[in-house]
Amino acid sequence: MMSKLFINKLFAQTSATKQKSISLLYFNLLLAIWLGLILNYSFYEKIHQLTPYQNLKSGLLLVATSLVIITTYNLIFQCLSWKWNAKFMASLLIIVGGFSAYFVNSLGVIITPDQIQNMLQTDTREIRDLWSIRLLIWTIIFVIFPLWVVMCLKIKKTSLGQQFMQKLLSSVFSALLMFSLLFFFYVDYAAIFREHRDLKGMISPQNSIASSLSYYQKKAPKQNLPLVRFGEDAHLIQPIQSGQKPKLMVLVVGETARAESFALNGYARNTNPELSQLKIINFTQVSSCGTATAVSVPCMFSGMPRKSYNEQLASHREGLLDIAQRASYQATWIDNNSGCKGACERVQQYQIPVALKQKWCDSSGECLDEILVDSLQDYLSHLKQDDTQSHLIVLHQMGSHGPAYFKRSKAPYQPFQPMCNSNAIQGCSATELRNSYDNSIIYTDHVLSQLIKTLQQQKHYQTGFWYVSDHGESTGEHGLYLHGAPYTVAPTQQTHVPMLMWFSDAWQQQNVSQVACLKSQVNHSLSHDYLFPTLLSLLNIKTQVSDPENDMLHLCLPHPQLQQRA
Repeated sequence: MMSKLFINKLFAQTSATKQKSISLLYFNLLLAIWLGLILNYSFYEKIHQLTPYQNLKSGLLLVATSLVIITTYNLIFQCLSWKWNAKFMASLLIIVGGFSAYFVNSLGVIITPDQIQNMLQTDTREIRDLWSIRLLIWTIIFVIFPLWVVMCLKIKKTSLGQQFMQKLLSSVFSALLMFSLLFFFYVDYAAIFREHRDLKGMISPQNSIASSLSYYQKKAPKQNLPLVRFGEDAHLIQPIQSGQKPKLMVLVVGETARAESFALNGYARNTNPELSQLKIINFTQVSSCGTATAVSVPCMFSGMPRKSYNEQLASHREGLLDIAQRASYQATWIDNNSGCKGACERVQQYQIPVALKQKWCDSSGECLDEILVDSLQDYLSHLKQDDTQSHLIVLHQMGSHGPAYFKRSKAPYQPFQPMCNSNAIQGCSATELRNSYDNSIIYTDHVLSQLIKTLQQQKHYQTGFWYVSDHGESTGEHGLYLHGAPYTVAPTQQTHVPMLMWFSDAWQQQNVSQVACLKSQVNHSLSHDYLFPTLLSLLNIKTQVSDPENDMLHLCLPHPQLQQRA
């Protein structure tokens, strides 16, 4: 009997302590401290780096900054968080904030609407590559643990009048403290945030929430918008003559390759052993349209320059492939990535045979890029021997997509050792990370070389080859990893991309001036803006929507003004 009473008493005490009572006022304050202070240490480090002060005043600015963020969150919670929804709201913010903070604090990623778009347009393979032991540990500490604490807390019952009064007093105090600190340090904040507007993308969880709202309001494609026809006047300048070989152009859209890691561009390591043996035209100064695939790829095919690129318009307007198809080219997209981001919706999309997937893909569905070589060969093998149609084929690489760089190459294309054999790249040494990334470039070099050699064997066509990466990659430089940084502050590692061309003897014989013109611009400052008009010119397609100012071939015309008027 005594033991039973003891057990019941112990159980009662355990149950009582399992859920600790706390007022809604303190619940919201603790949540504000957790979200505002604990999750954002990288943001505070950045503020510390940017402040011109030393010692005491530098510390005071950091304290003031943390108090501003905490009081801002607390003010918001006093308005939105009530007893009936407090735990749900807290749980949601902890989850969003926890994962946002991981990418900011561990990888140096700034959360922007473009990052949200890139995340929403990714596939399950890329999501799997993000998971690691490091992320698991982070999830346990910064997501699961605070969620458990929230579940263990019991919010005290208070009258509506008392609750309202507490919220009013807390709101007034938070607002006064926040505005006082902002006023006192106004000059400092104005100087920092005027030059670094994207710093707000480092503050979790507001970065994810604000960026998501911005994406859905401004950047998300609207449903059921009518298709805007574009380049309806497109036509071949010189139709294929009898006995003349049709053109076959292969455009390779690279993934996450940066120009500074190409030996062709002066990199100390020999990352281009095969391409360097081929007669290619390499362009050394090329910049991307964006820092993420979701931006760069549709921009490249839209016909809009980067500075005036309208993502909403691009989502429902015809583009490069539509125009080529209208001018009698067979346009085909072959993908080994996460899709064409709308660029190929109205043209033929080649379905990779199951046999090739079994040969080049692992159990998770990730495929090595040599599947594109075999796919191109398979596609070409099914063309008629007497084919008179010209072809534009786009190959979309997996390339050097991170963070699992070690998956983007295979032996013997891994000469640089040791490698970072983990997708938790921030935990690898600089040497290991560099080795795994450079090996992925060597493998890309091999794939591109094999594609060119495939085209060399096509004697029925004038064959051309154009490779350009969608964006670059940060591998720890300046504390940044991966890509997707806001373009205005993105390092060159993310915006300076490789670009090269190759043309068969038959193409060069029929288009001597074209090739000579391109060779004269290998060191010119170029960008993705040049792809649309230049490719159309290479394909002998004429349309009024092609901007001659960004046409690389237009620069070599003997009378450009006369040509433009014509």
